[in-house]
Amino acid sequence: MKLISLASLLILGLLPSLTAAEPEKPNFVIIFTDDQGYGDLGCFGADHVHTPRIDQMAAEGARLTSFYVAAPVCTPSRAALMTGCYPKRINMATGSNFGVLLAADPKGLHPDEITIAEVLQSAGYATGMFGKWHLGDQPEFLPTQQGFDEFFGIPFSHDIHPYHPRQDHYGFPPLPLLENDQVVELDPDADYLTKRITERAVSFIERHKDEPFFLYVPHPIPHAPLHVSPPFITTVAGDVAATLEAEDGNIDYRTRDKLFPQAIAEIDWSVGQILDALKENGVDENTLVLFTSDNGPPKRTLCASPGPLRGHKGTALEGGMREPTVVRWPGKIPAGMPNDQMMTTMDLLPTFAKLAGATLPTDRVIDGKDVWPTLSGQAPTPHETFFYHRGNTLAAVRSGKWKLHVHRGRPAQLYDLENDIAEKKNLAKSHPQVVKRLKAHLDAFAKDIAENSRPAAFVENPKPLSK
Repeated sequence: MKLISLASLLILGLLPSLTAAEPEKPNFVIIFTDDQGYGDLGCFGADHVHTPRIDQMAAEGARLTSFYVAAPVCTPSRAALMTGCYPKRINMATGSNFGVLLAADPKGLHPDEITIAEVLQSAGYATGMFGKWHLGDQPEFLPTQQGFDEFFGIPFSHDIHPYHPRQDHYGFPPLPLLENDQVVELDPDADYLTKRITERAVSFIERHKDEPFFLYVPHPIPHAPLHVSPPFITTVAGDVAATLEAEDGNIDYRTRDKLFPQAIAEIDWSVGQILDALKENGVDENTLVLFTSDNGPPKRTLCASPGPLRGHKGTALEGGMREPTVVRWPGKIPAGMPNDQMMTTMDLLPTFAKLAGATLPTDRVIDGKDVWPTLSGQAPTPHETFFYHRGNTLAAVRSGKWKLHVHRGRPAQLYDLENDIAEKKNLAKSHPQVVKRLKAHLDAFAKDIAENSRPAAFVENPKPLSK
């Protein structure tokens, strides 16, 4: 009888390979809206907006009902998402002389910070960003210098332009639209930004379907002034449409506030386009998609809603920092099951790194944690605490169901979020030991931040990109 060699058996497929195939790396998509409230999705109880695609995404995945951003305004919230760190730890809690970065601001996210895009890039991922950056508009700070292979979008909020209602005070330059690090248009027609950003996102999926990718889609909307493309104007009341038709270069913010349902409808359409592209390109089942917002709705808004939460953009109340969040990964995240475990945008960097097989930096503090066991329903949150800031001010802490607000010169406020999500009943006097325990957490965290923080970056003689 002839002896058949081991190599022959392997070739014939009669024995399994001696080396297991490397598991396929998942793709990641983050869709990040601007100023959208906890109550501004149908699946979070809204009846003033229509979001069938996001609602379906929630039915096929999970609603994250205790998901937080690390700041109640744009720039620091985005800095936390990118770095996995509290904004104060990296000196990105404010702009250089305003609550957020403005045009030609000398300040930006330090190039030495390691972003979620850079972590995934190191693991062989294609990285694309399409939308609003807001972490520095000088060349040293742009997305292409922070780990993104491709960028199409605007460097800051779309209201930082010459048509701002307080332009006489700010003197903003024209709004630049960038392709990678080059300005390709000035003052682009904002009615088409959601559509153009979506088209770029779909193209990115089509071009990178055969390799692992990270797609970041930070929409400029529904931040004011609201803009929507023509197909979504058809449902607007006649008087509103007439006023918009007569704008003639000036932007009527108050009238545009009435476009909120249409703006959310176009965002929902955009989410649908991205989900459809994943299916059409055969990568749907290997892609984790997360939808959330950068902070709560502005106080002055006519339509946006924090839902059952108290507070709004700029506050450390739940309405300022708890966001409407939906996550979907077929077969990996339990479908249709709400998840009320505490998680944050800071967790995305270490979680995605773990799933991608990427190495996290060990030379710095990262505040986020790997929450994959929590997302997949296998374990409770790894967070004992979550800290709330307003700018550089440490304002509150949550631990389990308890949340403690501290205000200089005012009595502490303690709320049981499990039974009082609206933060209406102050229980500080009846639970002094809980107040003491949470104050100890605040003191320890303040000490840690003071001892383990890193600088932002500054440039000399900053210039508007439009010059």
